[in-house]
Amino acid sequence: MKLGIILVTTATILLPNWASGAEIKVLASGATKEAYVELVPEFEKSSGHKVVTTWTGSANIKKQIAAGEVYDLVIVGGPEIDAFIQEGKVVPGSRVDLMKSGVGVGVRAGAPKPDISSSEALKKTVLSAKSIGYSTGPSGVYVVSLFERMGIADQVKPKLKQVPSGVRIGTFITSGEAEIGFQQISELIHAPGVDYLGPLPPDVQKITVFSSGILSVAKQPEAAKELVKFLTAPSAASVINKHGMEPG
Repeated sequence: MKLGIILVTTATILLPNWASGAEIKVLASGATKEAYVELVPEFEKSSGHKVVTTWTGSANIKKQIAAGEVYDLVIVGGPEIDAFIQEGKVVPGSRVDLMKSGVGVGVRAGAPKPDISSSEALKKTVLSAKSIGYSTGPSGVYVVSLFERMGIADQVKPKLKQVPSGVRIGTFITSGEAEIGFQQISELIHAPGVDYLGPLPPDVQKITVFSSGILSVAKQPEAAKELVKFLTAPSAASVINKHGMEPG
């Protein structure tokens, strides 16, 4: 009888720890959100882990990591992951490329659709636009450099409207604050109230690779690795493609 009581008591003590998975804290760029949000519930179901994700823009991610905020996994542009590794914030060798996206263009739903079919057409469209929205992330940095390369930086500067880090350009487009907007295709393709015009012309396109890295302060590094493995599995490719991106 005593042995039976001891076994039952031991099982009762051990069962909660065995049955419950880890809580994985993730800090992620909004560019990956739609595909990630569709994939993660299946990961949680199959692994028993719980994923808690904080969404924001690249600029905010840099500030939060620099401030020492504790997460298990960070998802942001590949160059930012490399910089975090150099700074000792992300574990060396833990960078994994998850998804990649080009820069797209959008206007308010129902508005006239300008021509962006070539770099010259894009240039004319930008010059004729009354206001131009762009982000603080990789797409925004690139668009500003593109305008400089096109020789129109001074002409468009007064018309530029930058959204705060973590805010999508669709908010400026739908409100009328930006007549035309540039952002990662994944952030524009399904944006409510926005007509997605298409990607930048091939000769001026910029592909951004979004990567993950295990934080040096991670409390659940092994569970985070399981999540990364799931996001890069062949079965995830169709979901990633559906949301305007390609597997990394």
